Amino acid sequence: MPAADTRQEFAPPHTPGMLRALVLALLAHAALVAVLAIGVAWKRELPPATVEAELWSAIPQEAAPPPLEETPPEPETAPQPEVKPLPEPPAPPPPVVKQAVPEAPSKADIALAKEKERLLEEQKAKELQAKQELERKALEKRQLEQAAKEKLDKERAAQAKLKEQQEKDKLAKDKAAREAKEKADKAEKAKKAEAADKAKAAEAAKQKAEKVAKEEAKRAEQERQQQLNRLTGLAGAAGSGSANSTGTAAKSSGPGANYLGKVRSAVKRNITFADTIVGDPTTEIEVSLSSTGEILTKRFVKRSGNKAWDEAAEKALDKLQKIPLDEGGKVWTPLVIVFSPQALFGQ
Repeated sequence: MPAADTRQEFAPPHTPGMLRALVLALLAHAALVAVLAIGVAWKRELPPATVEAELWSAIPQEAAPPPLEETPPEPETAPQPEVKPLPEPPAPPPPVVKQAVPEAPSKADIALAKEKERLLEEQKAKELQAKQELERKALEKRQLEQAAKEKLDKERAAQAKLKEQQEKDKLAKDKAAREAKEKADKAEKAKKAEAADKAKAAEAAKQKAEKVAKEEAKRAEQERQQQLNRLTGLAGAAGSGSANSTGTAAKSSGPGANYLGKVRSAVKRNITFADTIVGDPTTEIEVSLSSTGEILTKRFVKRSGNKAWDEAAEKALDKLQKIPLDEGGKVWTPLVIVFSPQALFGQ
């Protein structure tokens, strides 16, 4: 920026009407001073100088003779000698001009002079005051401009610092987001890998369980078939026996029909099933009994495929807790109990 522009920028502002007020004040004071000066000059007008001079004539002149009267001619006289002219007198000295002695100033003159001096001092004081006011305003303006500049510099510095901090925060945020994404990706990959491993393990366990279930079902079917064969053999033996037969062999080889009816009746009283039964789901549970008929253990020999019916059969045994004893207090263990809606409820 040029130096002239800089000076103009920091120059004090022009006070509106200041110049016109100064001009009017100067004109008023000049008029007053002129009036005072005219008054003083009029009072102090010097009296006209008095000049005295003596006039000298170079040739003396005689007065004109009176008119001649006719007189008789006089007798001729002898001729008179020629009269020589007198020498010229010396030149008169120049006139002496007497200077007028100035009069002592009067009180009015002194008062006017003092008033004039007071007005001049007052004018100087006003001019000095105006100058000082202008300097004060200029200084105040410079101070305000300096303060504004410092404030602007501080604001700019604060904005720059804030911008820098925002950029740092953004970088840190981006870095944190990137790291979080990488961590989430890793966790997702690990989760997927774990899920895949679990799925594989579950599949393996399922296959193993299915294999075990098939083996158990096969074994249970074999045991069931053996039990049915035994019961069938008992029934055949009972039906083929003679009326005189005591039935000791039949009674000692398996439970009778009366006993199985007692067991079926006890189970029926404890089974609870509110759902609608479709078909005839059959559940077979093998129980081990104590010498008093209490149920020690139980296991599914065959499931019906209806989970609710299987649970109802198991809960019925839990409620029953004890199987009725056969005649003579005999206990049949292990015992396979068949749960069938048609067998229990005649459906």
